Amino acid sequence: MPTMLHFPVTAAGPGETERPDAGKLISGDPEFTTWNLEERDGLYCGIWKSTPGKWRVSYDEWEYFRILSGVSVLTDAEGQEIRLQAGDAHVIRPGFSGTWEVIETTTKDYVIRL
Repeated sequence: MPTMLHFPVTAAGPGETERPDAGKLISGDPEFTTWNLEERDGLYCGIWKSTPGKWRVSYDEWEYFRILSGVSVLTDAEGQEIRLQAGDAHVIRPGFSGTWEVIETTTKDYVIRL
């Protein structure tokens, strides 16, 4: 079967679910669902959804994302907050650390490069 050179970015099927590591969890009981649509040569892209909660994050990778729905707050190690809502697009560079808080269930599409 030939490989498609383009395809729609949609959350089809049940996706993979997980929760943040207990040592990173700050509040709530967030559940993540990921639909990883492409994975090759250190590149990942797809859709991610999380229910409300707050946890510590630390990035070794580069990530571009666009918020499709919901509201989240990304806070860096110095305490600078960025409110994220539908339509917002951001890049997180390797070395970023801080917290991610989902205020309202949030869905984003993403491209990650290791």
